[in-house]
Amino acid sequence: MNKAIKYIRKASPAHMVGDGFKVKPYISRDMWKDVSPFLMLDYVEPWNLMPTDHPRGVDVHPHKGFETVSILWEGALAHEDSSGGKGKLFAGDVQWMTAGSGILHKEFHEEEFSKKGGVLHSAQLWVNLPAQYKNVSPAYQDIHANEIPEVVLNDGKAKVRVLAGALNGVASKAKTFTRINIYDVYAQSHADFSLTVPEGDNTSILVLNGTIHINDHEIARAGDILVFETSGDTVTIQTNNDTHLLLLSGEPIDEPIAAYGPFVMNTQKEIMDAINDYNAGKFGVLN
Repeated sequence: MNKAIKYIRKASPAHMVGDGFKVKPYISRDMWKDVSPFLMLDYVEPWNLMPTDHPRGVDVHPHKGFETVSILWEGALAHEDSSGGKGKLFAGDVQWMTAGSGILHKEFHEEEFSKKGGVLHSAQLWVNLPAQYKNVSPAYQDIHANEIPEVVLNDGKAKVRVLAGALNGVASKAKTFTRINIYDVYAQSHADFSLTVPEGDNTSILVLNGTIHINDHEIARAGDILVFETSGDTVTIQTNNDTHLLLLSGEPIDEPIAAYGPFVMNTQKEIMDAINDYNAGKFGVLN
């Protein structure tokens, strides 16, 4: 059965994160119940950057109680955190960082990319953790483009990169704490295909490029995020032109959320504990 669209939204106004990321936020707090376990989707539209000897980005800052997922389509980024995680992302790569019990990290444009300049095109997700996992040890996963499996649909007119979860029996190597599917979808004009997700999961689609028909009658355009009802397990898509979509689907986490800045817990007391632990230096050291 097709999943019906619950509502369609646009991004909030763009703003700068540090000096390196001009983001359009697509998930607001009033959407959390409908898109859980996802808490944030910050999208960096293709952005042409001039060469510089000063790598742009975001300096050392803390996180606790959730995971960050960075998706890079163009450009190059560098990451380092207090758990020892360190790596570079290039076009097509994905990075998954579990903040868990508390972590410090920083993310900048990669040095050579900064010196040469070029186009940056990326997104970052925040993925909530259930209460039982909010204090797991921090961890870091780099998933390179050549490690991301692909599913071909509609006789080659559509291609899905499975960034997390599984599609049609093809599974991502990303390790997650709850059931999550993230599909990076590319389709030619006049493609006609379906994507299946588990019944009862929250599902949303961000239209990054193109115009699509959903379930034969609803129209969505670039810049729209579609939030679906939980009933049903199929989304049918027809494209009018070359299209790029990001589908997010996951098992809802039915727990209270207390959030303050970079901390996402279940109660205000836990938020205060997180602040105190950070101030006491319990998230490690990162220069």
